[in-house]
Amino acid sequence: MGFTLATWPLIPVGCALICGILLEGDVGKVTQDLLVKNALIFDGVNPELREGSIRILNGKIEAIGKIDSSTNGDIPMIDAKGRVLTPGFIDCHFHAYGFELDMMKSESTPRSYVALKGRTRLEAALQRGFTTVRDVAGGDAGLARAIDEGLIASPNYYYTGPALSQTGGHGDPRHAVLEMCCEGKIGVEVVDGVDPLRVAVRDRLRKGAHAIKIMASGGVVSLTDPIRIPQYSAEEIRAVAEEATRRGSYVAAHAYSPESIIHAVTNGVRSIEHANLLNDEAAKCMAQHNAVMVPTLVTYLMMAEKGAAIGMAPVSLQKNHEVLAAGKSAIEIAAKQGILIGFGTDLMGDLEFAQLRGLEVQHEVQGTLEVLRSVTSRNAQILKNPLAGTISEGAYGDLVILDGNPFDKPSVLWTQSEGRKVIKAGRVVA
Repeated sequence: MGFTLATWPLIPVGCALICGILLEGDVGKVTQDLLVKNALIFDGVNPELREGSIRILNGKIEAIGKIDSSTNGDIPMIDAKGRVLTPGFIDCHFHAYGFELDMMKSESTPRSYVALKGRTRLEAALQRGFTTVRDVAGGDAGLARAIDEGLIASPNYYYTGPALSQTGGHGDPRHAVLEMCCEGKIGVEVVDGVDPLRVAVRDRLRKGAHAIKIMASGGVVSLTDPIRIPQYSAEEIRAVAEEATRRGSYVAAHAYSPESIIHAVTNGVRSIEHANLLNDEAAKCMAQHNAVMVPTLVTYLMMAEKGAAIGMAPVSLQKNHEVLAAGKSAIEIAAKQGILIGFGTDLMGDLEFAQLRGLEVQHEVQGTLEVLRSVTSRNAQILKNPLAGTISEGAYGDLVILDGNPFDKPSVLWTQSEGRKVIKAGRVVA
């Protein structure tokens, strides 16, 4: 839907039901009434599972607890049969347009093809149980409109537009001896200087961006930038942060090293993406500035497993090895400082199939309760949307019925079995 922080509480959820038949073209925005009974409810925060039922009216949770099903008239009903019910999952580092690991290819591909690939990636994420995603290097008003009008089945969609990168930074896909043939600006845009950055931020917010993404350190798949060196000057980052904050938005920064994290946070960045090389000093700085962290552990594991086979450059494989080895420790360091830890995947190209596996990898560090909080209520805090990531009266009717109890069998979190049900705005979508 392309929410902004100024408008998200006011955006209605559309409803188009005629005699129980969904109107063609209203797939994404249709809501439905639904009763889920006999569930063990994880509300997104509390460790205790609550026995009871949930009634959804017009796509929002209307009642929780003991509900007499005989009073619900013709409302459709699902018997959870004692299985665990959670809020819909949230992926806070998703790439709808990230159909290629090779940035040169993705940035020089016709936008019509990119949009269609985005559709398939969003639909697949919804089927896995992700009812909300934050696209932090891509997305645009056209895709958001298509989702809002129900042209495609999609999670709730937050986007930043193309990430901002300095010349020679992580978002600059050019090889040292090769130039791009096309304009790019699909997932990344190279913008240098305080004034041009102010214009770029204002333009993204004009087009409905939820937040602003910048590249604040080197990256794995980019070919010419060392991974540890901070990117953008202090003045440039402050200008981006000032413009975003003035509009009630915030800045998310790609940053790996302690130097780049401190550089970003002290100049106004709120959300640190990845943070694999985090140390105690950088974590204390994040805590002091109330910054949040969105780890993306699964992408490095998958690039280690599949990268060579799918043609990743040797320099990228080398950089991936460095961040892969440190990623889990970074989460432990952040947790000790009380930093809010979300959940993201960052899977590009053919690696997107491993989105649920991200829960398995992060579970190895956090355990069941904390990873459940990260993928639901904590990610909702990052989005600044109290209606997502929670099971409470008035919240979105976005739910996942797991095929078992994750506190007894954690693998049900990342296993897309036949027993799993995904509910979006009161409607069963998987």
